[in-house]
Amino acid sequence: MNLDLPWNEYTYTAFDTETSGAWPVGCDVVEFGAVKWFQGQEIGRLQFLLKPRRPMSAFIIGIHGITNEMVADAPAMPGKIREIAEFFKGTVPMAHHAPFDMGFIAVDFEANQVGFPVEPVLCTSLLARKLIHGVENHKLQTLVKFLGVDGGSAHRALDDARSCLAVGVKCMQTMGEKATLRDVIAMQGKNLRWADYTVLHNNNATIRAVVEATRAGVPLEFLYDKATTPRQAVPLGVVRNPDGDFMQAYCLRDRSKKRFYLGKMREAVVIPGKPWEIPQD
Repeated sequence: MNLDLPWNEYTYTAFDTETSGAWPVGCDVVEFGAVKWFQGQEIGRLQFLLKPRRPMSAFIIGIHGITNEMVADAPAMPGKIREIAEFFKGTVPMAHHAPFDMGFIAVDFEANQVGFPVEPVLCTSLLARKLIHGVENHKLQTLVKFLGVDGGSAHRALDDARSCLAVGVKCMQTMGEKATLRDVIAMQGKNLRWADYTVLHNNNATIRAVVEATRAGVPLEFLYDKATTPRQAVPLGVVRNPDGDFMQAYCLRDRSKKRFYLGKMREAVVIPGKPWEIPQD
C-alpha cells in the first residue's frame, strides 16, 4: 500500500470487539462491530454477536452487558471470520487500543486459514495521546465526551467502533490536510501490522507451548528469568504486544494470576492431564 497520499484519500474501517475474557487464545470474541468511512461519509457497517467456546463469567458480562443467553444461538467465529476479512479489504483499519483487538482477530484469522490483511493498522489511543490535549484521560468514552460526540452504548462493538472513528478522524484533522498516512503512522509511534500478531503458526517454541497448554487448560512448566528452579502455571492466554509478548497465567506456586514475559521464559514443557479449574474473575 502506498502510504504517501494525504490521509483523507484513504478508506478507513474502525472496528471494535467485545470478548469473553481479556486474553487471546484462551478467550473469544463475542461481538464484532465495524464502520467503513471515506471522506466524511460512513459507507458501510458490520455488526454481529458470536458464540464463545465457553460460558462467560458474571464479571465479564458486567463489563459489556452481553449475556450467555444473548449469544446462545449466535454463529461461532469460523462462520463469520471471512466476512470480517472481506470488510477490511482495501481499507486502513483503526481501533482504540488496537493491539488488544488485533490479538483476538489475528488468532481467528490463523485458526481459519484466512490471510492477514496487509494494510497497516491505526491505534486511536496512541494517536489521541499525542494529539488530543487537555482531557482527563484517553479512555474512549472520555474522549468522545470531550469532543462532544454521541458515544452510544459504551462497551458495545458497533457504537465503540463509531466512537473510535470520531476520535481517529479528529486526530488526523489535527495533523492537517496535507499529512500523509505515513505521517499518521509515525505520529502514533508504533507500526502495527497483522502479521506481527501471529500466534498459532509461530516458529517460537515457547509460544507454541503456551498455545498448546492454553487450549488444553493444562499447566506449563518452565524456567523464568534467571531462576534455576522450574515453576508451573496454567496459561490463560498469550498476548503479542509491541512492548513485549507475554503469557497471562495462573501461577500454581503463588496461587495467583500473573504476567510472564515470553522473552524471559525458557525450556517450556506442557504437562498433560485434565483441564484445571481456574478461579474466575
